[in-house]
Amino acid sequence: MLDLNRLRLVCRRPVLSLVIVLSAAPGITPATTPSLAPGSLREAVALGRVTVQQVLAATADARIPAVNPVYDVDTFRLSYVTTDSRQQPVVASGLLAVPRKGAGAASPVISYQHPTIFRDAQAPSNNATATEAAVVLASLGYIVIAADYVGYGVSKGLPHPYLMAGPMAAAVVHLLDAGAVHVNNVGLALNGQLFLVGYSQGGHATLAAHRMLQSRGDAIAAAVVGSAPGAGPLDVGATLDELLRRVRDEEPLLAALVNPDLLQFLGSSLRRRVRDAMLGRLIPADSDVVFDGRFIDLFLDNDRAGINRESDVHDWRPERPVRLFHGRDDQTVPFVASAHALQAMQGRGAPDVQFMECGTVPSGHLNCVPSYWQYLLSQLAPVARDL
Repeated sequence: MLDLNRLRLVCRRPVLSLVIVLSAAPGITPATTPSLAPGSLREAVALGRVTVQQVLAATADARIPAVNPVYDVDTFRLSYVTTDSRQQPVVASGLLAVPRKGAGAASPVISYQHPTIFRDAQAPSNNATATEAAVVLASLGYIVIAADYVGYGVSKGLPHPYLMAGPMAAAVVHLLDAGAVHVNNVGLALNGQLFLVGYSQGGHATLAAHRMLQSRGDAIAAAVVGSAPGAGPLDVGATLDELLRRVRDEEPLLAALVNPDLLQFLGSSLRRRVRDAMLGRLIPADSDVVFDGRFIDLFLDNDRAGINRESDVHDWRPERPVRLFHGRDDQTVPFVASAHALQAMQGRGAPDVQFMECGTVPSGHLNCVPSYWQYLLSQLAPVARDL
C-alpha cells in the first residue's frame, strides 16, 4: 500500500531549461572530482526499476485518489555534500526517480520532502519501491528528487536537524545541485519546471528550501514554479506553544509546576522533565534515528528570536506561488501554523499565496494525507508540461 505519510503538491509558472537523456542501462556514475563543496555529487548508484504494474498494485486502495501510472521508473541513490546544523560539510543521500520515456523526452521536476519518519529504512533512497510516493509521482511523468535528510541514508547516526530551517533547506537544495550534475552526466532532458512539495515535516522543509532558493536567485531558483507545503509546522513557535499546552493538559502535576511564561527559569530537573515530555510526543522511544532537539531548547529558553532565526519558515515574502494546505482538526501540527504563514506572507505583499483547508471529516493530520494527495494532483494537472 502506498505510504500515505509521504506526499506532495504544486503551483504555477515555468522558466529555465536544462538538458539530459535517460540512459538505457543505468549504472554507477561517480563524481569526477570528489569535493567537500556543498552540492557536490559524490556518487550515483542505480537501485532498480519499478514497473507500472507494481505501482498499480501498490496504489490499489480505495482510500487513495486514483493514480494512473504511465511509465516504468528507474531509481538511483545520489550521495552528495551538504552541511549539518553547525554548517560543517557532511555527505548525505537522496532518491532520484526517473520515468522511462523516449530518448530526449523532457520532464518537469518535483522536489519532494518527506514527513517525519522514525526508521532509516523509510528514507526515500532506502525505500525505492512502488510504495514510495516519489516513485509514484515519477510514474506519472515527473523526474522526482527526494532528500533523505541528514541523519538518514548514508548519514545515518548523525543528529537529524529536526525543524531547523537552515540545514533542512541545505539538504534539499544541495541535492538539487547534485542532481543537476547527474542529469548532465547521463543526458536527461528537463523542461524547466521545478515544483517543491511536502507534507508535515516535509511541508516545513519545502518552505525552507523555497526560501533558500529564492535568496540564491540562480538557475535552479529560476525554474521554481511554486511550492505546496501541506500541514507543516511552519510557525515552529506556535507549534511548540500548542504542544506544551497538550503536555500540561495531559499531566496535571506538571501543569501546576510549569508557567509557560517563565520557562527559562525552570530548574534543571523540571526543565528536563518538560523537555522529555515534549520530545516524547514528537519522537517515539524506539526510533532508530537520532534527533537534534535544540529547537525545544530554544523554546524552553523562551528565545523566540532564536526560534524565528533557526526554525520558523512562515514569515517571508515568496515571489513564486505558495499553496498552503492544512486541516482544522490537526492534533499533530496545529492548524494555526499554516494560518500564520498565510497571514504573514500576505502581510508582506506576497503576490500569490493561497490556503486550501482539508475537507476530510475529521480533518486530522493523517486523515488529511489522501486529501493532500488529491489536491496535489489537481494542482499539477493544469500546470505541468511534458508528462
